[in-house]
Amino acid sequence: MATITFKGSPVETIGALPAVGTKALDFTLTKTDLSDVSMNDYAGKRLILNIFPSIDTPVCAASARRFNEEAGKLDNTLVLCISADLPFAHNRFCELEGLNDVIPLSVFRSPDFGKHYGVTITSGPLSGLMSRAIVITDQSGTVIYTQQVSEIAEEPDYSAALEAARK
Repeated sequence: MATITFKGSPVETIGALPAVGTKALDFTLTKTDLSDVSMNDYAGKRLILNIFPSIDTPVCAASARRFNEEAGKLDNTLVLCISADLPFAHNRFCELEGLNDVIPLSVFRSPDFGKHYGVTITSGPLSGLMSRAIVITDQSGTVIYTQQVSEIAEEPDYSAALEAARK
């Protein structure tokens, strides 16, 4: 369990992020067209899992925009924006913002994702949503970088994440 804060108040997550050097657990998440996709569908690609509470909050929206901006500059890398939002919300946001370089995915059919990746918030007003975290895997699915953002209302460390993704 990780203890993080939301606007300065302590909240807890269900577990810890996967350890660097371990194989990332497979997942099945839902795309904006309501089809399901698994980690295996992205085999051979480096993945940046941009995990956050809700696309309808300013900080989460900012992270989706920033990773969309950076995604096209990364070789053989996909950015997956993952939250508990319904696929309709992801689709609306990406269409309004013109985001075409990130892949929005919902956990609404797969609540175990948050448990397996240690990011489900278990206390406080955001209980049940995902914490703000970054998990990066290499082309073989091995975790090469993680960041559990200590304050949910803050953006992740883009520089460190993007540097890890470029290695």
